[in-house]
Amino acid sequence: MNTLHTWRWYGPTDPVSLSDIKQAGAVAVVSALHHIPTGNIWTIPEILKRKKIIENSGLLWSVVESLPIHEDIKIRKGNYQKYIDNYKVSLENLAKCNIHVVCYNFMPVLDWTRTNLFLELEDGSKALCFQFSALAAFDLFILQRPNASKSYAPKQIEEAKTTFKEMSDNDKNDLVKTIIAGLPGSADGYPMREDGYDLSLFQKKLNDYNDIGKKDMRQNLVAFLSEVVPIAEKNDVLLCIHPDDPPFAILGLPRIMCTETDYAHIFENVPSINNGITLCTGSLGARPDNDLVRIVNRFSERLHFLHLRSTKRDDNNNFYEANHLEGDVPMYEIVKLVLQEQIKRKNEGRTDWQIPMRPDHGHLMLDDLHKHTNPGYSAIGRLRGLAELRGLELGISKFLSD
Repeated sequence: MNTLHTWRWYGPTDPVSLSDIKQAGAVAVVSALHHIPTGNIWTIPEILKRKKIIENSGLLWSVVESLPIHEDIKIRKGNYQKYIDNYKVSLENLAKCNIHVVCYNFMPVLDWTRTNLFLELEDGSKALCFQFSALAAFDLFILQRPNASKSYAPKQIEEAKTTFKEMSDNDKNDLVKTIIAGLPGSADGYPMREDGYDLSLFQKKLNDYNDIGKKDMRQNLVAFLSEVVPIAEKNDVLLCIHPDDPPFAILGLPRIMCTETDYAHIFENVPSINNGITLCTGSLGARPDNDLVRIVNRFSERLHFLHLRSTKRDDNNNFYEANHLEGDVPMYEIVKLVLQEQIKRKNEGRTDWQIPMRPDHGHLMLDDLHKHTNPGYSAIGRLRGLAELRGLELGISKFLSD
């Protein structure tokens, strides 16, 4: 009764090969066509080309992560209608290629954001980390975003000043690269440079949101879903939105997928079951007021995809990514609820009862400490995470079947 064990693969240039993934115990791959600029149509030949590579390795392409949303759609300006229409065609093409789970996010400008990609832990492994004072130091004193001081309390500004004063030039350069470096994928309309946005372009992107508040972003997301979810329904595609990461405001940007209330809002406005959730326990778990068990219970029928990882947080919006079964995420309770939901779906006669799960992120450890890898996506750390999660699933499944 295990979940569908998957692994994120960034394509042929990923340092972790499909052979590595198969040896790790995964049976399916989560991938995307990162070489296609955001907003362009994913054509059937391009989808099938990637699918053939994956299937020739003995794996399945089970989930798209992500089919990215153009910034024009998020701010509902420019060519947003063209990009929505293109999105619909891409969904139809994916369905024609028998790929029916699509993860996406509605985060403005940036994907997940960290301030340190190499926090050394007690055992010598390295983890992704978010330090609020470092982000504020970047915002206030490096980027010097106009009116940035309005986003912070006086105490936070003083802490940011202290952090900034203690940083060397190399520290500042590393912080800039860490915050604005693009993840593997593409920026809007053109391939993203390896070093991400430069500061001037980054500020220009932020400026696009100067007159966009949280209410506007919510309306824009609902408007987008109102158009694309009917296409998903017709093509048996399950759309599942990833929460904002971190799940609170940064850099003056509107963040609208951070809490249980945020998810309830889009489900109430677009009630189709094809409008679902990518349950990222690490993202949601970085916020202490998120009750993950309650969220899973409330939205269990909308769980279309799982990102299982854990974070260890403090009271100042700082966190680092812990081992998968440690930290603040109640992983046992969540996995138990997920497996119970699968049993329910199977008893209802659903053929899609098995929920895709991937071990999200992982520590840099062992031989990978000396290799170039995508941040959070080294092989051995995720191998450990998948092994731990598979063991947890096995134990819970045995308990549930007794």
